[in-house]
Order: sequence, then structure tokens, then C-alpha cells
Amino acid sequence: MTDTIAVIGLGQMGLPIAERLLAAGHRLAVYNRTAAKAQSLAAKGARVAANPADAAAGATLVITMLADDKALEAVTSGDGGLLGTLAPGGVHLSMSTVSPETARRLAVAHREWESDYVAAPVFGRPDAAAAGKLWVAMAGPAVARERAKAAAGAFSQGVYEFGEDPAAANVAKLAGNFLIAAALEAMAEAFALGEKNGLDRTALATLFGDTLFNCPIYRGYGAMIAGERYEPAGFRVGLGLKDVRLAQAAADASAVPMPLAGLLHDRLLGLLAQGHDGLDWSSIGLAVSREAGLRQGR
Repeated sequence: MTDTIAVIGLGQMGLPIAERLLAAGHRLAVYNRTAAKAQSLAAKGARVAANPADAAAGATLVITMLADDKALEAVTSGDGGLLGTLAPGGVHLSMSTVSPETARRLAVAHREWESDYVAAPVFGRPDAAAAGKLWVAMAGPAVARERAKAAAGAFSQGVYEFGEDPAAANVAKLAGNFLIAAALEAMAEAFALGEKNGLDRTALATLFGDTLFNCPIYRGYGAMIAGERYEPAGFRVGLGLKDVRLAQAAADASAVPMPLAGLLHDRLLGLLAQGHDGLDWSSIGLAVSREAGLRQGR
């Protein structure tokens, strides 16, 4: 393949995505604020860029996978940002979970530079990214989406499209993450109820994961909560709290009451306040177990 793809952000998700693109035969430029994270990719043939602008220079597609709105806006339009060097007609595929407002603002900025912004947040943990099994929610200009989908085939098993407005993909992502967090709370409460009545938590997780809720979220997170395996974190408590807050803000903006989101916010905020940001967000189970008198501390 002759086109160059740039990947900016080589964290737990960005690194395996970049590795999948390299394995698929794409020429790759990469940038990460901590340069050491790019060295394994350099050994496989990727060009390590000095900053986001350098990464985007000569690329037809730039993929960003960053922690939050602030980081995304900084690498896009801040000093040394990618907007100034992404060629006219180039596509910025933003895979970060950010607010709908940020997506719309960045889409306008890209149009001013004659490039396209496509939002494409993903569902799946780092192991799914490494296996090429992510699910992608995508929205943006139709022609740009087609170009983005061709690259997404290297790291995803399916792309679900939500039209021309990039913000729509971010709303879909926030709705999905809200559902996941709600499932974590429900499983944690159910397993605590079972344990306090003499049942084995893992047996309950197996029952429900094999029958009523036979799906990846209940099987995967169910095993983690039942076994109280909250490390290593695939998705930290602080990131979960950030996404719940984004969902609440979107709900406020569109007059949608979400009382359960308030409970999830307080669960995650409490874990953060207790110094548990390093745990996976499934540690909602820890908070529930403590309230049920099953755990005294950690």
C-alpha cells in the first residue's frame, strides 16, 4: 500500500491499532508524547514523528486515539498540531471518546483547512484491539467515511455508521459506555446479593454469562467482578468517570433525565477519591461489596 497513515496517541488502544495497521502493510508515521512508546513500532518500520504536525505531513489519513477532549484539541489545533500539515482532502479519524460539541467544533475547523473530520470511537478493550476485533461507531462526510473504513478493517470486526454529523458517533459511544457502566453496577449488586446468601460469585457469573446475558460484556466483566480482578486496568476509573460526565452533559443538553448516570458518577467518583484511579472501572464491584459489608478495605 502506498498511502501513509499517521497514528497519534500510543496508549493501551493506540499502540495495538498501530501494530495492526503495520501488519496490514500500511506505511505508518507515529507520534506519542512519551516517545519511548513508539520504539517498538520504529523497529517494525514506522517513522517516529517529532510532533503531531510532523506525523500528519504527507499522510492521507491521521488516526488519533487520545484520553480526552483537551488532548484531542491540543494535537489537532494547538502548537505543532496536525491541522496545519494535513493535506487538503486528508482525513482525520478521531477515535477518542469526546463530547459531541468538541466533535462538531473540530469538524468545522477541518473544513476551513479543506480536510475532513470523521469521528470513530470504538468498543472493545486493548486485547480486542490487538486481535483486530474492535467495533467502530463512525460518522462524518460520506466520502471520508469510505476511506476511513478501508483502514479500520485492519483493527475492527465491524463498522456502524451514523451519518454525516461526527457528533452522532460520539453520542453513540457515550450511550454505549453508559450501558456498560450500568451493567457493571447491576452485576456487582447481583453478585453481592448472592455472596451474602451463601452463593459462589463465580458460579453466578457463569450462570448468567451462559444463559440470560450471553454477551461479551456480561461474560468478560462478569468474570472480573466475580473474581474481584480489577488489575491491570483495561479502562481506568478516571476514564470511566470522564465518560459518564460526558454522557450527563449530553443528556442535560438534550433534556434527557438519566438518574442512573448520577449513581454511576458517584460510584466512580468515590473510587477516585479513595485513590483507586489505577483500578479498572469494573471496580464498581469493590464499592458495592464494601457497602454490603463484604470487604473492609483494600
